[in-house]
Amino acid sequence: MKNQDKDQGGRDEAVRLDKWLWAARFYKTRAIAREMVDGGKVHYNGQRTKPGKIMESGAEVTLRQGDDERTVVVLALTVQRRPASEAQLFYQETAQSVAKREKLAAARRINAQNVTHPDRRPDKKERRNLIKFKYGESGE
Repeated sequence: MKNQDKDQGGRDEAVRLDKWLWAARFYKTRAIAREMVDGGKVHYNGQRTKPGKIMESGAEVTLRQGDDERTVVVLALTVQRRPASEAQLFYQETAQSVAKREKLAAARRINAQNVTHPDRRPDKKERRNLIKFKYGESGE
């Protein structure tokens, strides 16, 4: 790794995308952040990118976390993982992103209320019938 000039607080001039996602607490580990970038779940300024992409302040990052998709604007760069209260200062989520997430969360809540749940678990015979129905006569 190149020798980089750091100021107080661990801020760097050149910060990798996967490292920033980890430091900003979007993902629990750098390995997970790297997998998400490699898998196309993270877009930098609207385009797929590599985990080693050097970030810039003011860039727009779109990322998926489970069912949610967030679009954030990078406000500060750092490689040091900080508490969640401080990590939130490194980015700002766009108003459209917040509205879209809230709309999808409300739809999921409504969906969850409308789903009927059986009173009990299926017994052995019912389970076999479900497997036959799902996978055909061969079973699996």
